[in-house]
Amino acid sequence: MLQNFKEAHDYIKSQTGVEPTIGIILGTGLGGLVKEIDIIDEISYEEIPHFPVSTVQSHTGKLIFGKLGGKEVVAMQGRFHFYEGYTMKEVTFPVRVMKLLGIERLFVSNASGGVNPAFEIGEIMIQDDHIDLFPAHPLIGKNLDELGPRFPDMSEPYDHKMIALAKDIAKEFDIKVSTGVYAGLTGPTLETPAEYKYVRAIGADTVGMSTVPEVIVAKHMGIPCFAISIITDLGVPGKIKEVSVEDVIAVANASEPKMTIIMRELISRV
Repeated sequence: MLQNFKEAHDYIKSQTGVEPTIGIILGTGLGGLVKEIDIIDEISYEEIPHFPVSTVQSHTGKLIFGKLGGKEVVAMQGRFHFYEGYTMKEVTFPVRVMKLLGIERLFVSNASGGVNPAFEIGEIMIQDDHIDLFPAHPLIGKNLDELGPRFPDMSEPYDHKMIALAKDIAKEFDIKVSTGVYAGLTGPTLETPAEYKYVRAIGADTVGMSTVPEVIVAKHMGIPCFAISIITDLGVPGKIKEVSVEDVIAVANASEPKMTIIMRELISRV
């Protein structure tokens, strides 16, 4: 597997001279941050050896290299999900490759369903913890000692300093944000009312189908992480409605400019 990471890395390095220190993963309906990047190179996932290819219509499927907030960055315009049929190692493959490319921090965005009764549709939540409810784990199997320890610590999955700075930025730009816990499930179905109730009962504020595997792998490699979520629907008793992926994307698109401000400013200031 390590050889596959290196082959993907070598191909990417042959296509761009950008040396990113920041890695970015863009979630459903949240690809607009790319517009803020001074793009230098773009590489389709299909071109990269061993790289998965996104099968979700709203995920473009390109690595974007350029500058954002004065930093050289690599952004995934489209991510991979366990529900697409990929293994957890395939889902997290790009994070391993980004580490080899030199990233020092990982920024992740996602769309999620809010189970905290205080949340509203379109609200932004900064993740300060997560609950892993996936049936598979990205670190199961032989450990890659060259990349990280067998038993990585997860006492601070999301970097406290970046969270505090992001909250300051939100206040500066008069953007309402909350902090909370994200529960990661497989999907692709949205949750039943009983499942929403369960997720809330175990301590989550939102629920989604991504982010947790990528953050686990990043933390395995010692990369500080920041994750931000847009609440696109509600799993709160009395507020649960039928939701389509088009609804999710519409809400994400509407709230994305505020999320983009926070991400752009945070990247420029770290």
